[in-house]
Amino acid sequence: MVKIYYDKDADLDILRDKVVGIIGYGIQGRGQSLCLRESKIKVLVAELEGTSNYHQAKQDGFEVYSAEEVAREADVIQILTQDHVQAEVYKKYIKKHLKEGKAICFSHGFNIHFKQIKPPKNIDVFMVAPKGPGALVWEMYQQGKGVPALVAVYQDATGNAMKLALAYAKAIGATRAGVIETTFKEETETDLFGEQAVLCGGVSALIYAGFDTLVEAGYQPEIAYFEVLHELKLITDLIQKYGISGMRRRVSNTACYGDLTRGPRVIDAKVRKTMKKILKEIQSGKFAREWIKENKTGRKKFNELLKKADEHPIEKVGEKLREMMPWMK
Repeated sequence: MVKIYYDKDADLDILRDKVVGIIGYGIQGRGQSLCLRESKIKVLVAELEGTSNYHQAKQDGFEVYSAEEVAREADVIQILTQDHVQAEVYKKYIKKHLKEGKAICFSHGFNIHFKQIKPPKNIDVFMVAPKGPGALVWEMYQQGKGVPALVAVYQDATGNAMKLALAYAKAIGATRAGVIETTFKEETETDLFGEQAVLCGGVSALIYAGFDTLVEAGYQPEIAYFEVLHELKLITDLIQKYGISGMRRRVSNTACYGDLTRGPRVIDAKVRKTMKKILKEIQSGKFAREWIKENKTGRKKFNELLKKADEHPIEKVGEKLREMMPWMK
């Protein structure tokens, strides 16, 4: 049975006498740091000097330190750098400062689940993963609301890891909306699958295929762009707000009938079989090993694929058409 925690289940006082260190002042780093500070929690921020994120942190009123300085001083260390650099940051700057009783926090379980980071047994390891970008986390917090989050405990050395995790979640406003208990394994594997099969990989490949089909059939690229890419936001906004059933009742009956009868032909048994294969590659660690190797060997394949995708005709068409829509900027 799913466990959901709210404000009444979390005690913010657990964090009052602790120092929280945020390593990486990117999208999540900024949002979480601002919420923590507003919740009267002492926050130390680490970012590379001279970067845009460094200047943003200074502009937001934070003193900015090195990752090692923050790791040394903080009681709770939240690692919010990109996945592919977390293990290196941990090994170089954090590991040596992990005394008994400290805690490490994550907002994505990749490096713990795939054992790129192996913390000592005498510290707490937990995750608070907001289900929205950092800017939204801060925006909702300011409005007295919150973005839902996932919470998980990987290692409970003190016996209070879950209480600490819930206090952290409360400090960033998440318990106002609700925090769902999960595991590092479940969060990591479902997150990767969602990105690859639906949200990024599935959607972008579907858009390309739809665009190519229309253009190859002789339709104008500009018309194809509007029909398979531009209007996608209208549909996803409806789905996010009302669910799939609600979306179907807010588009034309023609569109709804086409959805119900043709959608399963596009996402057919073969596609579902491919999705299961992709999930197995995630579960087995095959994708993680591939991505880790790609980063260690200079990202040649990654860069080639990205460049090739950038050259798809839909990109040039879209660039031109977006100039006609200044309200999108």
